[in-house]
Amino acid sequence: MSLPGPRYDIYAFIHKGLRAFMAHTLVRVGRLDAHDAAEVAEVADELQALITLCRKHLQHENELLHTAMQARAPGSAAPVAAEHEGHALALDELQQLLGRLPTEPAVAPALYRALSHFVAENLEHMQREETEHNAVLWAHFSDDELHALERRIVASIPPEESRLGLRWMLPHLTPAERVEMLSDMRQGAPAEVFEGVLSMIRPLLGGRDWRKLSLALGL
Repeated sequence: MSLPGPRYDIYAFIHKGLRAFMAHTLVRVGRLDAHDAAEVAEVADELQALITLCRKHLQHENELLHTAMQARAPGSAAPVAAEHEGHALALDELQQLLGRLPTEPAVAPALYRALSHFVAENLEHMQREETEHNAVLWAHFSDDELHALERRIVASIPPEESRLGLRWMLPHLTPAERVEMLSDMRQGAPAEVFEGVLSMIRPLLGGRDWRKLSLALGL
């Protein structure tokens, strides 16, 4: 589907973060030594964080984004909302398998396959949102309205969830996107929050990316 542009893409940054987090976790589960208790605990923590973040992402989209779409274009969010129901069930399955992993190492291959299927479906799902849903959003909302909707979503996110999302978004944006996001944060967040985010992401960026960011922000 061809899209008019350029318009504000409300999905762009969070989807980059989710794709990076999913890919990272899938690789770690795939190479897991299920008989190494310390490694199992470490990977389980990462997978649990991904499951939790995905559940919250579904909730934010269902309650705020889909509600807004349905109000302006009735029925427009229904197909993807149905996919969200399937994703919620898949997350339940992952949670159940993850709970068994520490005491049942033999469950690791099933966990890896289930996570692979979940990631594959989500990659296609996010692509549909970025094309089909953006087409609806751009037809019925101005960019100012989309920014306002995004601010409502961000305001509803607790600090720990926000920190986890930023940890996966910021290192995986382009340099220009990273500067855009952090410039907005610098204007709207307390100084200590902004400095805390910089401290969190600095070890995650290569030297070149950090230099570009420092110059752009005048750090």
